[in-house]
Amino acid sequence: MLKKVILCPNPYRDTEFQVAKEAKRVLDEVGCPNVVCVPFRNDDKPEGYGLEIKPLQQELRGADMMITFGGDGTILHLSKTAAHKDVPVLGINLGSLGFMAELESRELSRLRDLCEGKYEIESRMMLDVSVLRDGRVIYSNLALNEALIARGNVSRVIRLDIFTEEGKLVNIAGDGVIVATPTGSTAYSLSAGGPVVEPTARNYVISPICAHSIHANSYVLSPERIITVQTEKTGYKPVLLSVDGGRAFSLRNGDAVEVRRSKYDTKLVRLSKRSFCEILQKKMLMGGNDDEK
Repeated sequence: MLKKVILCPNPYRDTEFQVAKEAKRVLDEVGCPNVVCVPFRNDDKPEGYGLEIKPLQQELRGADMMITFGGDGTILHLSKTAAHKDVPVLGINLGSLGFMAELESRELSRLRDLCEGKYEIESRMMLDVSVLRDGRVIYSNLALNEALIARGNVSRVIRLDIFTEEGKLVNIAGDGVIVATPTGSTAYSLSAGGPVVEPTARNYVISPICAHSIHANSYVLSPERIITVQTEKTGYKPVLLSVDGGRAFSLRNGDAVEVRRSKYDTKLVRLSKRSFCEILQKKMLMGGNDDEK
């Protein structure tokens, strides 16, 4: 029996929290305890539209599950918080594609299955991403999808050296590189020509972006590897690091981005028996982009 479910509506996606309100009604009907927390505020309308809004960090204590209302971007935004507290996430898709979301807004009646224990938990690999400058860690983050190392606004080729702990893997000249998880293989990595990987797999996908070489390939590596992306030590070409599409971190000459498998996993709640192949075919045929804020 679930003791507490956190409902997290994205105010930019769930207009006046209409879908969250309906979900709350369904859970209340079956006696499933729940609270509403807003992961980020809509500056124009920060109020709860008739719902009592509680602090997320406070309510995570003792929570059994988190339900997000938005798109994959909402899940990405909350995945770090949920992973650190070992709270499974169920996504309600209000975006375009929604590869990670389990239900569409028209399927809210399925939430009744939660209190009966009719669900499974699927673990997804995450990445620890760090920036080393002069041998010192100056930035760290946790990624569910990818770490992107790419050129800034100046249209110049950047050169990156990519290593594992076993030695140099490849040199890349182009717009940058993506180090993705299997979950992130269907995101930016796919657009850059990377392979589609079953999301419950455990490996890295390294995909060059617009590489200036006909021999540029994607690489699939063991999760035991430690990936280091080294920027040029001389000259000045702006290079940025972005983790899961978040705010960019500006890299300097000689900085190294280190990526390794995290001890944390994102746990996604599954109510249906749909296979990855079914989901992939449906979403790919739909097309479009999840450009969620």
